[in-house]
Amino acid sequence: MVRITKVYTKSGDKGETGLVGGRRIPKTDSRIEAYGTIDELMSVIGIARCFNNQKEASIRRDKFEVILQAIQQKLFDIGSELATYPGDEYEGQVKAQSSDVKWLEEVIDAMNAELSPLRSFILPGGSPLNAYLHQARTVCRRAEREAIRLSEKESTGEIIIPYLNRLSDALFVFGRWVSATMGEEEILWQSGKALPDWHWD
Repeated sequence: MVRITKVYTKSGDKGETGLVGGRRIPKTDSRIEAYGTIDELMSVIGIARCFNNQKEASIRRDKFEVILQAIQQKLFDIGSELATYPGDEYEGQVKAQSSDVKWLEEVIDAMNAELSPLRSFILPGGSPLNAYLHQARTVCRRAEREAIRLSEKESTGEIIIPYLNRLSDALFVFGRWVSATMGEEEILWQSGKALPDWHWD
C-alpha cells in the first residue's frame, strides 16, 4: 500500500530521483522520460474525462467515463512497472498483460463498428473533448517512442509497447466515436484547400 506523508523530500535537488526499490538515477534518464510521459498521458486523459463528464448524462457518457478511468488505472500500473529497474521487481508487482491489449482491441472494435469509413484525415479541435482525445493520442505515441528507446538499452515489460501502440489507436477511435455518437464536431483535412481571405473589412 502506498503511504505518502510528505510532499517534498529535497532528495531530488541534485538532479536525481529514486526508482521503485530505492535505486537513484538522473532525472534525464530514458527510464524517467518513459514513465514521465506516461504521467503526462494520464493527465491529458484526465482533462478529456472532465469534458466528457460535463456532457448531459447518458449511458454512453457514463460507459466512456468507465473506459477512460480504466485506462488511467492501467497507465499508472505501467508507470510503476517502468519505474522499476530490471532485477528490482517486488513480489506482487502488477505488470501489463496480453489481456490488457486484448481488452483495448475489443473496445476499439466495438466503437469502430458504429463509425462510417474514414475518407480523410482529421483535424483535432472540433470540440474540447475531441481535441483532448487527439492530444492524448499524440502524447501516447511519444510515450510509445520513449518506451521503445528505453527497450533498446534496458529490459522493459514485453507488453508495455504493444499496449501503448494499441492505446494510441484507441484514442484515435475515441475521438471519432465521440464526434459520431455524442454530438461532438469533427473537422476533416481537405488537401490543398484554398486559403481564406484574412482581411477583416
